[in-house]
Amino acid sequence: MVLHHLVIRLSLETTRVLKMGRIVPPETQKKAAEALISGVSEISGIEAEIVEKSSGTSTRSTVSISCPKSDWRGLAEMLKEKHGVDYCSMITGIHWPDGGPDKNWEVIYHFLRMGVVDPPIIDGVVEPIDTDPEELAGLQIPLEIEVSICIPETDEPSLASVQDIWAGADWNEKETWDLVGIDFEGHVGMRRVLQPHETPVGFHPLQKQHKLRYHDFEEMYDDAQGFLRKPADAGKIK
Repeated sequence: MVLHHLVIRLSLETTRVLKMGRIVPPETQKKAAEALISGVSEISGIEAEIVEKSSGTSTRSTVSISCPKSDWRGLAEMLKEKHGVDYCSMITGIHWPDGGPDKNWEVIYHFLRMGVVDPPIIDGVVEPIDTDPEELAGLQIPLEIEVSICIPETDEPSLASVQDIWAGADWNEKETWDLVGIDFEGHVGMRRVLQPHETPVGFHPLQKQHKLRYHDFEEMYDDAQGFLRKPADAGKIK
């Protein structure tokens, strides 16, 4: 009897692994991306398109959105409430000194719609959720979304925080302010997370006016062995 139950359990685990190895059909994901684009395009000023990305063995449809700063909070709430976007994976902050008056700074939010739900607990045991990827529909279909917001030229760049919408935005907004100096209005508990707490007010190392490549001592902190060193770097030392 014990052996019988073991065989059944192994069969179930094998089935689960095989299902996990399958992927959402590309055409299904593309339709989901088109549906999201149709929804967010209701907001005036939003521009969205499908970007095909490849892992080398398969392609997937991702959504790239350009959003005016003034519409960011409205778009964020729509993505979470109407389109099931449930995870903020990363934020990219960029300083563009030569980007022109309308694009002196840029913030790119990286999101995922994963559709993760709590698994059932039966007799105190957490049971796996086995889902056939080909049967996913609507908000269950996973998507990758990138939202770009440009900030006009200013000495005090800022953007509305979405810390209260996605928990993943909390640390990422702190990091973006710490390194790039872009503030997030409404963020609770903003503080240094990578730079020392005693870092001078107003110093954010990834702003382009800071010449950090060689510092004052002309020391290199990248490619320490010098294998990829350019001719112009030949005389520099680590």
